[in-house]
Amino acid sequence: MDSDAISTIAAPGAEQAGLIVDSVEIVPPGTRRDVANPKVTTVVVAVDLPEDRIGSAGIDEIASATRAISKALDAADLPFPSYTLEVGTPGTDRPLTQRRHFMRARTREVEVVTTAGEKVYGVLEDVDGDTLVFAGEGGSRVALADVASGRLSLPFAQIDEE
Repeated sequence: MDSDAISTIAAPGAEQAGLIVDSVEIVPPGTRRDVANPKVTTVVVAVDLPEDRIGSAGIDEIASATRAISKALDAADLPFPSYTLEVGTPGTDRPLTQRRHFMRARTREVEVVTTAGEKVYGVLEDVDGDTLVFAGEGGSRVALADVASGRLSLPFAQIDEE
């Protein structure tokens, strides 16, 4: 069973909690990921808000999704005898690679590198069709097809020297 099959099984549980399955990773036994249980497969499910929502998935939504996904996986005929389920969000350091990732990043500071090597940085105001629209005077616009890489830019508070 591959990650796409697990994603299909997990999707209704995530949707029940108002979330979507962003990605699934299956970590086979014997890897260093779970040293406490080296004979157990780890199933890592990243859930996220749907693209029409702005913000972050809350702990209650994630907990609800975890319970529903766990029930669905327990009821499925999984090819591994025992597994550990980890459910969480993709995190702020994930690359923005799909339109829905940029949709979720609206109102946040984003850094994009175009295929021509140009860096575009600013608050992502909107995704208009397949074009990123940045806030500000003149509002830079970048076609999704021209994006080589994208990521959230997290401003760090400056620490006053005392």
